[in-house]
Amino acid sequence: MGDDTNARLGARPDTTRIDVPDLDYRPKDPDDYRPGIALIGCGGIAAEHLKAYTAAGYPIPVLCDVDRVAAEALRDQYLPDADVVTDYSDALACSGVEVADIATHPAPRVPIIEAALRAGKHVLSQKPFVLDLDVGERLVALAAAHGVQLAVNQNGRWAPHFAWMRAAIDAGLLGDVASMDVSQQWDHNWVKDTVFNAVPHLLLYDYAIHWFDIACVFFGDRTPLRVTASATRSRSQQAAPSLLAHAVIEFEDGQATLAFNGDCIHGQSDRTTVAGSTGSLHSEGPGILDQSVTLYTAKGHTTPVLQGQWFPDGFHGAMAELLRAIAEKRAPGHSAANNLRSLALCFAAVASAESGTPQVPGTVRRLPGTTG
Repeated sequence: MGDDTNARLGARPDTTRIDVPDLDYRPKDPDDYRPGIALIGCGGIAAEHLKAYTAAGYPIPVLCDVDRVAAEALRDQYLPDADVVTDYSDALACSGVEVADIATHPAPRVPIIEAALRAGKHVLSQKPFVLDLDVGERLVALAAAHGVQLAVNQNGRWAPHFAWMRAAIDAGLLGDVASMDVSQQWDHNWVKDTVFNAVPHLLLYDYAIHWFDIACVFFGDRTPLRVTASATRSRSQQAAPSLLAHAVIEFEDGQATLAFNGDCIHGQSDRTTVAGSTGSLHSEGPGILDQSVTLYTAKGHTTPVLQGQWFPDGFHGAMAELLRAIAEKRAPGHSAANNLRSLALCFAAVASAESGTPQVPGTVRRLPGTTG
């Protein structure tokens, strides 16, 4: 093809290398604030919390779980001097505890969050935050009434590739974001032997909440106007919930498309493209823990050498931002109030998949299929 044909097709050579911009994307601890943290809920993901917190030097005087054996196993591996309790009230009453990291499943989490807030503790809630937006708003109001911070562990914001992309967007390197396109192919059948196998909309709810949240972050203060989604099973999947899903999100002057195949055994891949008026970002790799990001602008392109991985850096970033917000007397970027927008988008996507019709985020108040 000649140059004129390339121009007509929108293709042009891009061989100029530019310097990597200096972007602050790594988790950042407060200077001199290290409160005691109570970890409430010691299931599978709790180990990643503890890896991050112990590496950062956060004091964790107590672990709590109704399964004492599970809590003791984590204690023995990471925190030999920590106390172990089975009642969250005892964990909240532990000397020196100022922050509760509540990592239980959503349904039993609400009363624990309420108790922590009433006890004057700052809270980092596991994601997805709640099953009902009205309950979420009530918890936000309760935190405000008691003068404490309530944040949601949307740890994907601090995955190195998403964190670098977010910093590039915030620095204005893309101009006005027009689109975000995600395509994932991986094996999610590991859930077949876990409690997650019983979650009807596991992919669009428990998993895709990260990507609904990232879409809201990348599009900034623009409102998600409508979402159209679907979910279905593949013929070969072993897990019970549908492992094929997609969602198209309409923003003011923008669009995000998310395509998920959780039943890809061979040739797995994860690609994200964000295009704006003055630049674009491409992130790709075989999975969420191994990503390479390239920034394209009119001056050329560059590929930073990313530090860290989503696990455990995402968990470090989520807690670090909460601690910095407490120390600086401000709302954290991942506050529960902020996260309700992402959760409303998630609920609308699930409702769209069930109804076959587009849904307006915020009008679906409760996760479809739940009663409490």
